[in-house]
Amino acid sequence: MPGPLRNRAQRASVISHEAQRMNDFKLDPEWLRLDVAQLQQRATELLGNLASIRSVEIGTAPKDAVYCEDKLTLYRYRAVNAASPRGPAVLICYAMINRPYMMDLQPDRSLIRRLLEHGVDVFLIDWGTPGGADRFLDLNDYVNRYLLHCVDAVCKLRGETQVNLVGVCQGGALSLCFTSLHPQRVRNLITMVTPVDFHTADDMLSQWVRQLDVKALVAAHGNVPGDWLNVGFATLMPFRLLSQKYMTLLDTVGDRDKLENFLRMEKWIFDSPDQPGAAFEEFVTLLYQQNRLIKDELQIGGRMVKLDTIKQPILNVYATEDHLVPPAASRCLQQYVSSKDYAELAVNGGHIGLYVSGKAQVIVPDTIAQWLRERDH
Repeated sequence: MPGPLRNRAQRASVISHEAQRMNDFKLDPEWLRLDVAQLQQRATELLGNLASIRSVEIGTAPKDAVYCEDKLTLYRYRAVNAASPRGPAVLICYAMINRPYMMDLQPDRSLIRRLLEHGVDVFLIDWGTPGGADRFLDLNDYVNRYLLHCVDAVCKLRGETQVNLVGVCQGGALSLCFTSLHPQRVRNLITMVTPVDFHTADDMLSQWVRQLDVKALVAAHGNVPGDWLNVGFATLMPFRLLSQKYMTLLDTVGDRDKLENFLRMEKWIFDSPDQPGAAFEEFVTLLYQQNRLIKDELQIGGRMVKLDTIKQPILNVYATEDHLVPPAASRCLQQYVSSKDYAELAVNGGHIGLYVSGKAQVIVPDTIAQWLRERDH
């Protein structure tokens, strides 16, 4: 419309024109009935096919528990070729807020399996599910006790004094804290979809969390329910996360492999463990609400976390369409650390696609393995 409607005559004319257009549009009731019937038939068939899939396997790469403490389990994955010597090792510090089997969702979507194929010796921390007595565990427990003890266990098994630390999402923030506080224990650092600046303008999760009365939430629940967090995450992008994916699922009604893939993803999305109250309150308050990590104001166990003390080689991996950790929140890491050997890997896709998309299955493990080999002295 070329400009504002300045009088009633103009407005009436436009309304009349639009009414005529709607009148000219003839909706065929029979076409609509057939379309709805077809949609109903596909939905019925889809539900039947989903019901026929009794269970799906996740996290199937062979592994052994090599260290346990409280709810935590440290796994070491078995080499693809047992006769070959193990290459460089990585210790994966996954987020506490989700289950780590996303990195080994299924055989053809497994970052861990691809790393093993490159000869990388893979260790992974599973934080487990906190119980009522764990509500008082804080960031000091997770960074300076649990994570440190896992590093000790890996070093003992490998006969080494340092680890190559891989921090994923929230686990990446914990890994940055650990590397700052225990620099002598980390040889190389890899961060993946890791928030560093928690107050970037496009960070929807941060804007939501900053309005949260986390103290009242923890006081009411002790440990924060995983189901409560799932609802919060879904509301960030309600159409994509609550409607669009289910409509798209109708296009895969007869493809059992795709239906199983969908169920694995759904299982992971809705399988969030409860969060230990004290650690959750500290993480939300100190990082999301007060952004202390980049301000040199974060104190853990009586010691200050300073990113500029991190001098290790760093590979920072981020997703270009990440709605949970926007690229700007992650890429800023370079300006806060003192590393002279800093590299970035941008992966097209979203937060989860970094681990499960077909292209990422090649680019990410290939890059990590090559980057480690070049620094494995």
